[in-house]
Amino acid sequence: MISRVDDYLHAVPLSGSVAEQVGPFTLFRSTTIWPYYARPVPGSGTTVEPADVELVRARCAELGIPLSFEWVVETCPSLGPAAAAAGLTVVEHPLLVLERDDFRAVTVDARCEILPAEDAVLRQARAVAGLAFSDPGTSVGAAGPVERDAHAAEVADDMIAGLRDRALRGVTVNAGAFTDEGMVASGAHQPVGPTTEIVGVGTLPSMRRRGLAAALTSVLVEHAFANGVDLVLLSAESDAVAAVYERVGFRRIGSAGAAE
Repeated sequence: MISRVDDYLHAVPLSGSVAEQVGPFTLFRSTTIWPYYARPVPGSGTTVEPADVELVRARCAELGIPLSFEWVVETCPSLGPAAAAAGLTVVEHPLLVLERDDFRAVTVDARCEILPAEDAVLRQARAVAGLAFSDPGTSVGAAGPVERDAHAAEVADDMIAGLRDRALRGVTVNAGAFTDEGMVASGAHQPVGPTTEIVGVGTLPSMRRRGLAAALTSVLVEHAFANGVDLVLLSAESDAVAAVYERVGFRRIGSAGAAE
């Protein structure tokens, strides 16, 4: 299972990047609206040293792109210490998977649905996510529909064009949760063959603690299983956030590492 997840995570950036080998890593050079990262080559079994991290640092400096790494801790346990020794900030997040037989649908008093590839809808979804991730965690916060609408007006047009392109190509499937106040939660999944990852699930801070994230995740999982996927994965910000996904049937299999 860990190997399958690692292979997926190595393949999914290819829908928006050009890959090149740098030492024991694949560096994904973004061709889309957000930067990517370097990952250890799956199955290589290489012990990463700080000097390997410096190779990537030098190449990123040549290209003028941010230096960052993502990996599955269990497949490359040496990368975290090597990145820390090279002066990077290292974090680990719970890594969870869901198979069809373990799925438990969650519903709430809100309309949760797959979103069309329309600019106005994608702009709202991006605004919701921006507010959610600027105030991380599961505690109820202040930002709500008024702040969402103000933030939506500030989302760059090239960001919306990029989101629309990915949605039309089917490499990102977006979903939203709606109340009488409009979209209050958003998220997506990114299928590659029979595997997909739930990403970017966020709820307006003022609307938290209502089960919206779990219900939205359920809709994304149902869409994935209905379209040829048999394994769904995600990385959670924290154990508290992981508990939200465990309600849907996800189980932890390891840790996802990140360094920048």
